[in-house]
Amino acid sequence: MTQTFNSAATPESAPHALSDDDVQAVDELRGAYARLREELGRVIVGQREVVELLAICLFARGHSLLMGVPGLAKTLLVSKLAETMSLKFSRIQFTPDLMPMDITGTDILQDTGDGRRAFEFIHGPVFANVVLADEINRAPPKTQAAMLEAMQESRVTAVGKTFTLDAPFLVLATQNPVEQEGTYPLPEAQLDRFMFLIELDYPNTEQEEIDIARSTTGDALPTLDHLMDAEEIIRHQELVRRIPVPDHIYTYAARLVRKTRPNHPDAPDWLRPLVAWGAGPRAVQNLILGAKARAALLGSYMVRLEDVQEVASPVLTHRVITTFAAQAEGTDAKAVVRRLIEEADTER
Repeated sequence: MTQTFNSAATPESAPHALSDDDVQAVDELRGAYARLREELGRVIVGQREVVELLAICLFARGHSLLMGVPGLAKTLLVSKLAETMSLKFSRIQFTPDLMPMDITGTDILQDTGDGRRAFEFIHGPVFANVVLADEINRAPPKTQAAMLEAMQESRVTAVGKTFTLDAPFLVLATQNPVEQEGTYPLPEAQLDRFMFLIELDYPNTEQEEIDIARSTTGDALPTLDHLMDAEEIIRHQELVRRIPVPDHIYTYAARLVRKTRPNHPDAPDWLRPLVAWGAGPRAVQNLILGAKARAALLGSYMVRLEDVQEVASPVLTHRVITTFAAQAEGTDAKAVVRRLIEEADTER
């Protein structure tokens, strides 16, 4: 029997509504997000979808992998996002000789001022609110693991001590899809720690290219207004967790993820020869969290089916591992996920 999904919750599956205070908070977040888009638009040309996904990731307490060729303003976008949020920004350029202590910090022998010396821990660049891990696949696995521990645990272990990172904490790691020589690709288990894979593409139109050239070859870029601080962001992150989700949305997300697994009975026949490994339970969690954050940013008081569908591709693409047969056909994970979403939409 075919399962159908409706965009509106049935009375039996409808979750508890938001309180009046939370409704007001959602309205405030929607207004803040509109101002954020407008403010970033002063220096970033286009990339509206990327801005939305970054905002979703921030308010859902996730991390993202940014994929795009050089020159697409990844560093500028991330630094300006941190600027508008009054957050501490740090950029780490990953290289093959980068050691874990280079990002986490280490003890240094210092003069105490009374003629003695003592070790003092010097914080590394990971101690920031927004960290841009540039070309993370160029660092050796040991250094990648130190970065991923910070992402997963929001803490750092160095010289036998544990240090908690300040909230909010957002890691945006970039990979260059063009030049893979001399790199250490992230294993699938580590890729799964990223909430989203956000792909940045070339400018859509010739006018966008012209606008980019005009804005970056003249005077210095404008200083953006500070729209909120860390305390407000944390409050909005807590609000996102309270956004109601109807039961049929949970069912839709779980079934969509289960269909990505080639050995599962629900997987379509066409998928089995194309996919080696499907997405795990963390994908369902991130679909729901991403949908909650998107609903709140757009001023919705309940998660809708379209919220899940809009975040499905960035959540699932890096979690679906294709076979050699798929690569020979020119079929990538993004195409597989897109077809699954389209088929799920026709079953509604």
